[in-house]
Amino acid sequence: MATLGTGVHPVRPGRQGIHAHGQGPETNAAAATTTTNPAPAAASSASHAVLTVSGYIINHERIEVSPRFMGLVQWIGVSKGDTVTNGQVIVRLDDAEYRAQLHAAEARVASARANLARGEVDYQRILSLATNHIETRAAEDDARLLVEANRATLAEAEANRELYQTYLEWCTIRSPIDGVVLEKLTRAGEMVTPQSFGGTGGPSTALLSVGNPRDLQVEIDLNEADLAKVSLGQRCRVSPEAYPEHGYAGTVAEIAPEASRQKGTLQIKVQINDPDKYLTPELSAKVEFLAK
Repeated sequence: MATLGTGVHPVRPGRQGIHAHGQGPETNAAAATTTTNPAPAAASSASHAVLTVSGYIINHERIEVSPRFMGLVQWIGVSKGDTVTNGQVIVRLDDAEYRAQLHAAEARVASARANLARGEVDYQRILSLATNHIETRAAEDDARLLVEANRATLAEAEANRELYQTYLEWCTIRSPIDGVVLEKLTRAGEMVTPQSFGGTGGPSTALLSVGNPRDLQVEIDLNEADLAKVSLGQRCRVSPEAYPEHGYAGTVAEIAPEASRQKGTLQIKVQINDPDKYLTPELSAKVEFLAK
């Protein structure tokens, strides 16, 4: 199948989970009055933070674009960082084999149509003769059944033609979303396949990774001692560590159903409202969870 890859969350080997540090009411009040972040409408200055943590900005959906079958990459029309639109042609696979198979399938359709036309003419002739008692009813039945068989053969040939037409279309790979190319995983001239054969020397299983820069989250490893301070749908303030003067409203979008026993943490994801160019995936951000 040529399958299109699904959203994959980034893995950060070597990064330690950043634990939340709870704040008492007095500390929180001070933090709320001294912060330099612009306060979005959703998180007014009157709202104070009950908890401040750090996490990493991620794409809500990271899609690995894969081929539906093994093939040779003939052309890649985008580079890392390029903007793409839904349906835009981004990769073409070598389609010479499928074009040849499609031509053969079209020839079989033409042959089946000719056989059906000849059978129908013969049937009408024999039917006329049988009506005048010149030909037997058995001959009429044979001619009629031959027409039905030819009709079925034509339907089969047309289905095969549609199949090879589909294979040919799958050689042209399009972007599944509006977004940005996050990573270019193969080059023209390389073999690609939708299935891994193990090891690192085999064909690539993906062509590109794409994501929507307008759909970002902050991924947090929250200390189990702070879980009572966080709930689904809770309002937050998000500030990227690289641009602390920029603040964004957010909400708790996901609380993992299972914790990490080794870390003693639970993964939380905060959806950022109206992200812009100052938010870069994989960089860190501070998240303030506001009072409920």
